[in-house]
Amino acid sequence: MRAVLQRVDGASVEVEGPEGREMTGAVAGEGLLALVGVTHGDGPEQVAVLARKICELRILDGERSVLDAGAQVLVVSQFTLYGDARKGRRPSWSKAAPGEVAEPLVDDLVAEIRARGIEVSTGRFGAHMRVSLTNDGPFTVLLEA
Repeated sequence: MRAVLQRVDGASVEVEGPEGREMTGAVAGEGLLALVGVTHGDGPEQVAVLARKICELRILDGERSVLDAGAQVLVVSQFTLYGDARKGRRPSWSKAAPGEVAEPLVDDLVAEIRARGIEVSTGRFGAHMRVSLTNDGPFTVLLEA
């Protein structure tokens, strides 16, 4: 599993639906946006490692974690984190796990973060999403589990 963590001062995700755009998740104020990708072979161990890192990394202002600050997390699935653009002009997505494998693991990640008492909102798996954020710092970290 991979996650791109961005320290934010506000973030939101809108999903295209039959009746137009719908906001499905947001962070009001200080928190983290976690763009999450899943690859083949990922499982509960990777979910646990990533959940712990997201909750405990001291990357908010004042070297605090989201647990320390009581901050929110917005989790957005993003299979493109496993894109390979080393050859040609079109990325390969072969390293990204298929939806039937990835979706339950992203759901498990969200559940593990919530189990630690963190308020988590999400996008919608497999949907066309528009993510807006104010990157605070800017501060961005790549995590691999």
